[in-house]
Amino acid sequence: MEEIKLDAQVRIQVGSRKIKAIRRENAVPAIIYGGESKPTNIKVDRSNYERIMRHHHGQSVIFRLNVMDGENKLRDYSVIVKEEQHDPVSDKLVHIDFNRISLTKELEVKVPVETKGDPVGVKRDGGSLEHILWELLVICLPTKIPQKIVVEVGHLEIGDAIHVKDLTLPEGVRTKQDPDTILVSVIPPMKEEAMAPAEGGPAEPEVLKEKKPEAGEAKEGEGKKEEKAEPKAKGK
Repeated sequence: MEEIKLDAQVRIQVGSRKIKAIRRENAVPAIIYGGESKPTNIKVDRSNYERIMRHHHGQSVIFRLNVMDGENKLRDYSVIVKEEQHDPVSDKLVHIDFNRISLTKELEVKVPVETKGDPVGVKRDGGSLEHILWELLVICLPTKIPQKIVVEVGHLEIGDAIHVKDLTLPEGVRTKQDPDTILVSVIPPMKEEAMAPAEGGPAEPEVLKEKKPEAGEAKEGEGKKEEKAEPKAKGK
């Protein structure tokens, strides 16, 4: 992987007011860590930085960071992005942490894992491809960092899986990941089964309904009401 040039301006003054002013300039405040030098406060052009990161989406980018003080170049560093901070509401980039690196020393970095092909167990047998490990931690020189790890899955049938130990990594690239870690697998199709009540389970309560009277049969209590309503005969 080649270095990408990125200019940065040194920041002498820090503080919340200065940070807000930097962001109004369409710049992003940042800091450089690592190496034998002390942390360096800088700012980078937002548009330029975001354009580079969009072009290399998901990849580990190595920058050749030119630190300037106005028109004067102070120094340059080989760096990678350690962390990006985003606004929790707008998701706008608000700060960057860079880490100094040496091009002659190995480093650990995460590389995206991508699949290639349509598994036989999916196309023919209706199974599903499960992508379990999306990033692989590799160890290599910065110039050897692969853009991605491509896993061929076209031959997989139901029940098959690809493990870390099955990978053929590029020359000069190794990993400390557990060899038995599963990257992808093909699982059987899901079966929809009718949910029957468990044997011996509680029965539904019986709903008692009032019995309708037969034709000509009075409801209980109606005969008594009629008897009370009948007038008594007067004596002669």
